[in-house]
Amino acid sequence: MNSNKATVTVGLASCGIAAGAQKVYDAFKESLEGLPVQLDFSGCMGMCYKEPLVEVKVEGQQFIYGKVQPEQVKRIVEEHLQAKKPITEWLVAAEQLETPDKTFLDRQQRILLKYCGVINPETIESYFTVDGYKAIEKALKNMSPEQVIEEIKLSGLRGRGGGGFPTATKWALTRRSPGKDKYVICNADEGDPGAFMDRSVLESNPHSVLEGMLLAGYAMGANNGYIYIRAEYPLAVKRLKLALAEARSTGLLGDNILDSSFSFDIQIREGAGAFVCGEETALIMSIEGKRGMPRIRPPFPSEAGLWGKPTSINNVETFANVPWIILNGANSFNQYGTETSKGTKVFALAGNIARGGLIEVPMGITINEIVYDIGGGLASGKKLKAVQTGGPSGGCIPASLSDTPVDYESLRKIGAIMGSGGMLIMDESTCMVDMAKFFLNFTQEESCGKCTFCRIGTKRMLEILERITQGEGQRGDIELLEELADKIKAGSLCGLGQTAPNPVLTTIKFFREEYEAHILHKYCPAKKCKALISYEVLTDKCKGCGRCSKECPSGAIAGEKKKPFTVEQEKCVRCGLCINVCKFGAVQVVSGNGKGAGKNV
Repeated sequence: MNSNKATVTVGLASCGIAAGAQKVYDAFKESLEGLPVQLDFSGCMGMCYKEPLVEVKVEGQQFIYGKVQPEQVKRIVEEHLQAKKPITEWLVAAEQLETPDKTFLDRQQRILLKYCGVINPETIESYFTVDGYKAIEKALKNMSPEQVIEEIKLSGLRGRGGGGFPTATKWALTRRSPGKDKYVICNADEGDPGAFMDRSVLESNPHSVLEGMLLAGYAMGANNGYIYIRAEYPLAVKRLKLALAEARSTGLLGDNILDSSFSFDIQIREGAGAFVCGEETALIMSIEGKRGMPRIRPPFPSEAGLWGKPTSINNVETFANVPWIILNGANSFNQYGTETSKGTKVFALAGNIARGGLIEVPMGITINEIVYDIGGGLASGKKLKAVQTGGPSGGCIPASLSDTPVDYESLRKIGAIMGSGGMLIMDESTCMVDMAKFFLNFTQEESCGKCTFCRIGTKRMLEILERITQGEGQRGDIELLEELADKIKAGSLCGLGQTAPNPVLTTIKFFREEYEAHILHKYCPAKKCKALISYEVLTDKCKGCGRCSKECPSGAIAGEKKKPFTVEQEKCVRCGLCINVCKFGAVQVVSGNGKGAGKNV
């Protein structure tokens, strides 16, 4: 490809397609017909909050447009590509210009995400242009399996799936296990609410994961690999299948890879969406065609895993880091991060954040830096209240601890975990009791039922939280929640049950006063729990237009035209529609149940 030729690249990952990127791509295809401009597509570069994204390269200069709509395409073609005049008001990033979103990319350290949103994920030739499969070539020609493991050990790479177990140790244990048949498994069963790191990588750079698995197989003496991916990721599955077919056709999967004695192939297994199958032994059960339930350990998978054979399991992010480390050396990777948490980490920013999307930062960066410098602060403009890391298995970190470094040990000290990388941002309007209930409801539904403590214990905890948010909490409920949590953590077989109480325990630890307000005063400080709030019309602001009454689905708002309306609390279902339709700000949410409870607390 001529590097001086003008190019247009449209981001066609799931986030972009959902925002209308396919229509933008089709509009460019029509508008560029007959022009000396190459049209291509890529995956996700992480700026999900600005999708659809379009990269324009003219005379070696790069420009990225955000929130592009089909009707804007003609102007981009005429003014930028033909007249060579960038449309600055639509730009989100440009090397030679200052843009409001510049810090989103500048504050990151992109290793794994470097080529996501850059290369075409549906052609192996595009991966070759960024040194694709050079790492496996280097390993097969110049390194022994033991040297590959040693390089990963020196890099300090730890599993990015949640536990942070040293990757090289897991590989070495599997290599040392006796037996000819060994397996490599990629855990792509990304189930945390708000997490989309693995999906984006698989949609944007699938070959990096395949190459990482090849290197793992070579290091461990394995000849077969599996990618266990949730079926709810159709685009990722499609691109993985294309990548596997191309790798096989070019001799990078199969027998005697690159004319060596090493043979390796990979199969895909689609999961049905069971969260528990993210646990490695339950995942193995699912691949074997059985119900996904955790096994007792030991023996560990490195000794007896898939079909009883030595097996090593890592997640998408872990494997995608491996080729870069082998190609560039361990020291290039471990220069980032902290003493015990080396390298970079990918996070999915979700919730009340101005710049939601995917980021990659050095380990040890603080929560404040992520939220404000990269994430642009809170979308609502309100104060930060808390950050949930690690999804349902993680913990809630209050704003008072937002200077905490994001690394394995620092998060563990305050009761949270890194997890796979989901980061949910919450402002002061969030009810922490309700948030704990949300996560516990998720884990209770996803419990496989094998362990009594997990199956029954999470149900009892959820019932208590539901009572509290319904205004029926009792003295002693907090202590009962803590007692149940301890028993569930101690009595559960796998990580799902062992970590399920974490959101409850951390919200009690850091936001105990909210629990007490709900229980003792029947009062929701955040004004979120429907049973503990009421809607009232302010007589001094109400103009008597009657719009709220017309829109109310339960007929709870009564009154006469040109006179203040009132809310009949017995009929009100607290849907909030009246607030949305009132143009005068005359409807407000009041803490309490409309019968006086909690109003003066």
